[in-house]
Amino acid sequence: MILCCGEALIDMLPRQTEDGALAFSPFPGGAVFHTAVALARLGTSTGLFTGLSSDLFGTQLEGVLRGNGVNADLAIRSDRPTTLAFVRLIEGQAEYAFYDENTAGRMLAEGDLPAELPGVEALFFGGISLAVEPCAAAYQALCLREAARLPVMLDPNVRPGFIADEARYRARIDAMIAVADIVKLSDEELRWLEGPGEDLAELAGRIRAQGPAVVCITEGAKGVTAYHAGGQVFAPALKAEVVDTVGAGDTFNAGLMAHLSEAGALDKAALRSLPEELLTAALTLGNQAAAITVSRAGANPPRRDELS
Repeated sequence: MILCCGEALIDMLPRQTEDGALAFSPFPGGAVFHTAVALARLGTSTGLFTGLSSDLFGTQLEGVLRGNGVNADLAIRSDRPTTLAFVRLIEGQAEYAFYDENTAGRMLAEGDLPAELPGVEALFFGGISLAVEPCAAAYQALCLREAARLPVMLDPNVRPGFIADEARYRARIDAMIAVADIVKLSDEELRWLEGPGEDLAELAGRIRAQGPAVVCITEGAKGVTAYHAGGQVFAPALKAEVVDTVGAGDTFNAGLMAHLSEAGALDKAALRSLPEELLTAALTLGNQAAAITVSRAGANPPRRDELS
């Protein structure tokens, strides 16, 4: 089982009433939640470790997890509210306003960490959960505790506007990068972390030098480049009629991990010496799945039989 660790929240997506007024409709969301659902839809055994509320939105989240076959046995339940993310779409790109104070997800603490992870083959970390306390410290502690024995994929999903303490956040991401096996960043996130003025290959090289076996840099409609021990591999994005980009990167993560898992390569040693054709195939599956997601409203990742 791949255990995804991070936020499950409600995306309040913009809609229009019959009389033209702006309204918002609640959809299950969160970067890590999306990745877990996408993995399960691709046929991969998947679990989610997060903080879940007993409120009506938490019940909605649990229902979607069950309906998609995501194991939520390790999730920590509480009566705190569910995080809400109000979404504004500008030319198909999502912008977010988060309502996250004292929520079930945010208040997850180190004392809530599972003592053991039976049946877990790999861990995934990411999303806004790495930017706010106390949950960020909890996820970091779990990552550092388990990284010596389990492969780790990290997608920080950097949202500068959500980061209250930049120095602390950068220190956390650096610590997690150092023990991760796979790191995925967009070109914008890479430049935010490493600074402008150098080309992407040089900046990605800096990330790889910190420890990861594979560093994936996505460039939107252009595609993704993976930097690894054998050099670099590029996989072009597939053409799609873009409705919105909610969940696109999360779906890519799922496709990448699903293929590596099926190939028996989601392993700390194997990731250090991936054949180019295997890595290319994993990137391509991620792009195929993401192309379907962006063609739909909201985060609605494909099932395996929808991929060509």
